[in-house]
Amino acid sequence: MPAPNQDFEPLLSQEAPPEFEQMGLNWLIIAAIATVLLWQIPGGDYILYPFSILATWFHEMGHGLMAMLLGGKFYQLQIFSNGSGVATYALRSNLGAIGPAMVAAAGPMGPPIAGAALILASRSFTTASLSLKILGGFLLFSTLVWVRSWFGLLAVPLLGLIILAIAFKSSRWVQGFAIQFLGVQACVSTYHQLNYLFSYSAGPLGLSDTAQMQKYLLLPYWFWGGLMAVASLVILVQSLRLAYR
Repeated sequence: MPAPNQDFEPLLSQEAPPEFEQMGLNWLIIAAIATVLLWQIPGGDYILYPFSILATWFHEMGHGLMAMLLGGKFYQLQIFSNGSGVATYALRSNLGAIGPAMVAAAGPMGPPIAGAALILASRSFTTASLSLKILGGFLLFSTLVWVRSWFGLLAVPLLGLIILAIAFKSSRWVQGFAIQFLGVQACVSTYHQLNYLFSYSAGPLGLSDTAQMQKYLLLPYWFWGGLMAVASLVILVQSLRLAYR
């Protein structure tokens, strides 16, 4: 009987015993909870600085890519040293209310969906390694095409190069855990500024994403904030459940 194709065997079970697999899941859960909690306290952004920048990148790319998917234009992405960011885009005028609402929702919700895909990709070496390379490469690609702030031009490609180094230089088990960890970070990036989900104003930038959804979909901003917070958690739990079943 021919030998099974190892590239498509479960990655973590291939190189780590079951107790290591459970330990990996426990660490991922602890990391997710710790990340969310630290982001809510003063100075937490700086304790988790690289992941705060990555969370901002995920969020703003969600806005810009959704605008492109709807036939609009994604002009530029700015990320600043304080961890904030802004995406500049334009939409077609014939989209009605649903288009702007979808773009507003894509900032908080695009990253959890992408994060779930990264977590599920960890089930085989082929998909885990490929996903790391795609993510690292896309960070570099976004720098060339959209990033236009001096800080972003330094931080975003650095993150991309680190992820690519993991993809090309680390063991299979490390790659599997790394892609899961990055997927968890993408999922919990919705909670990067939890108060933002339940805020009407975004300061000098105008309306928050949830306030934009209220503007176009009528239901109050706090409803959309709560819905996205719960949805992000459900997406994270279900993706981990499927990855470790």
